[in-house]
Amino acid sequence: MKKKKKIMITGAGSGLGKGTAIGLAKQGHTVIAATHTWEQMSRFIDETKGKDYEKNIEFIKLDILDMMDCEKAWEYDIDILVNNAGIGQTGPIAEIPVGLIREVMETNVFSTLEFSQPIIRDMVDKGKGKIVFLSSIAGLATHPFLGPYNASKHALEVIAQCLRDELQPLGVTVATINPGPFETGFNDRMYDTYKQWFDTDLHFTPKKPIEKAAKKMAENQFDPQEMIDKMVEIIPQDKHLFRTVFPEDMAKNCQEYQKRQYEIKTDTIDKSKK
Repeated sequence: MKKKKKIMITGAGSGLGKGTAIGLAKQGHTVIAATHTWEQMSRFIDETKGKDYEKNIEFIKLDILDMMDCEKAWEYDIDILVNNAGIGQTGPIAEIPVGLIREVMETNVFSTLEFSQPIIRDMVDKGKGKIVFLSSIAGLATHPFLGPYNASKHALEVIAQCLRDELQPLGVTVATINPGPFETGFNDRMYDTYKQWFDTDLHFTPKKPIEKAAKKMAENQFDPQEMIDKMVEIIPQDKHLFRTVFPEDMAKNCQEYQKRQYEIKTDTIDKSKK
């Protein structure tokens, strides 16, 4: 019988994080479900009452930008940390308010690393442990009008790779999970964010391509239970690929995308000429 793990999941109040917390608890693992808000926690607690796995889930409120929350979470002795908390913004990168990009980077990159560091130190002291970063296929390929999210996940990929190489000799495992588009509501909400600041009378980017990109994404999402099942399978394992891209065929798409970047040629167009 495989040893049961103690696993903390950030951003466990909704979507893939919530489903994965439930799935791991059903397998008998001890799960620290860290929810962004008290309201999410209350709803989650109500949903687990009377369930067979209820005893396997402990709930904490954790906004990784809130130091008080972080200090409370750092008190736990865990085997695996799953960094799932994240946000997104959309819009043309040439016009989006840069402050919005900073917000995305702060949550998805800086605060994620800052929260992880004390836990990593504890794992190094023990000589064992595992850090999982929920990245995205958006961290391996770019998509029009998704620049802020792309940038944050590309940065997270680099941090994960550096941590992998630096921590492996010290006994700490680092891995990424890179989901494609799954219908949890996160992608839909993210693609709506540009509406808060974008004004066709003020901005030069045509609105129609943004709407088209949002529509295409909305119509091409997968059943989130498939991703949840994959995460429940991978997270407790001691040995697996450093990067888990799912659905699996998207790994090939990302590799081909990266290869094309070395083949693309610039083609200057002078729009001033009539």
